[in-house]
Amino acid sequence: MSRSAHPAGPRYADVLPEGHYAPPPADLNTLDPKVWSRTVARDEHGVVTIGGIPVTRLAEEFGTPAYFLDETDFRARCRAWRDAFGTDADVFYAGKAFLSRAVVRWLHEEGLNLDVCSAGELATALDAGMPAERIALHGNNKSTEEITRAVEAGVGRIVLDSFQEIVRVAHIAERLGKRQRVQIRITVGVEAHTHEFIATAHEDQKFGLALAGGQAAEGVRRALKLDGLELVGIHSHIGSQIFDTSGFEVAAHRVVGLLARIRDEHGVELPEIDLGGGLGIAYTSDDDPREPQEIATALREIVTRECAAAGLTVPRISVEPGRAIVGPTAFTLYEVGTVKELPGLRTYVSVDGGMSDNIRTALYDAEYSVALVSRTSAAAPMLSRVVGKHCESGDIVVRDAFLPADLAPGDLLAVPATGAYCRSMASNYNHALRPPVVAVADGAARVIVRRETEEDLLRLDVG
Repeated sequence: MSRSAHPAGPRYADVLPEGHYAPPPADLNTLDPKVWSRTVARDEHGVVTIGGIPVTRLAEEFGTPAYFLDETDFRARCRAWRDAFGTDADVFYAGKAFLSRAVVRWLHEEGLNLDVCSAGELATALDAGMPAERIALHGNNKSTEEITRAVEAGVGRIVLDSFQEIVRVAHIAERLGKRQRVQIRITVGVEAHTHEFIATAHEDQKFGLALAGGQAAEGVRRALKLDGLELVGIHSHIGSQIFDTSGFEVAAHRVVGLLARIRDEHGVELPEIDLGGGLGIAYTSDDDPREPQEIATALREIVTRECAAAGLTVPRISVEPGRAIVGPTAFTLYEVGTVKELPGLRTYVSVDGGMSDNIRTALYDAEYSVALVSRTSAAAPMLSRVVGKHCESGDIVVRDAFLPADLAPGDLLAVPATGAYCRSMASNYNHALRPPVVAVADGAARVIVRRETEEDLLRLDVG
């Protein structure tokens, strides 16, 4: 995979060749607030704290590797998104980024809705008390069982992804004596400047019905004819880790164009559009994400302008931030195991986790920051590659980083911005035990997802 294929966007297309690196930061002990959650700081002893608790104490109590989630920051980000869009729009947290029963309760308390895309996510949402009417079900290949459970529960919307699914949901709803609210997901042909595997609006991919060629319009025709469905809107998602709204502008133009054609053909103005999520976060100091208020203002202006041009009533807007909420709120804490210098190249720093707790570097060539957090250091910077303990050369956590030259086994390193798609994509590769998620707030820490044990691992092995 080319290093130019990076989820942070087109700025990364001109990456310097191997062996050429940006200079190290002036102070390796500085923590960029853009990258770390809001309660992270260094105490008077130079130890990093989160929620007022030193990482050294957290490591002693909960072990490493472990994800530490800043509950104060998470809740603040929920409120920022809710307040930015107000009561005339809907914010659905994308549960695929990270979901647990505690997170569901936080979302409910902070007034956000929830987007799920599997039976397991739906079960977690319902078990934790999220009202079904505030849940949306996504997915390109929902099973009959998943659809049935969602309809029985009374979810607020199901996003339809294919012709077959239109019929399947309608049949299940009618059999259950219900009329299910649905949206149709369309692919609008927008090139989101992101990694190939997380760009989702071009035609040649598995999601949605293509606007080009008339598939989307045909899906609308079919849905409007079925008694089991209440078609309430159109859904569009153009990708992930996006830093500007230009792609959303093109997508909104095309979605509103479809709404106008639906009005002209069927005499119906659909009341909702969902512009998806995918807004980026800062994984490194070079990343420059937008604030929720700026995003909300831009999206409203785009949709209002396009609807005015088409002579349409402005529909209710929905957005689906996942990474943008949970991503910056957590870091992964590791203990250094071995430090291996390769003279003239770099130093390999091995930690007690790796691709089993963060697959994104191997999967997307994603970039991360890393810091020594158990102490400060005045040592010179050394070019480092932070790697895991798995039997893979590609088991890389942070590809290129500067760490203090006096780094030693037993030191603690933290990788920020791991709240999204790290625990949720974690694996048992090499029979590793998946780390816990520990919520920290106001000087207290509690496990919200416990560490797996060997007993857990062997219980599933029934052979």
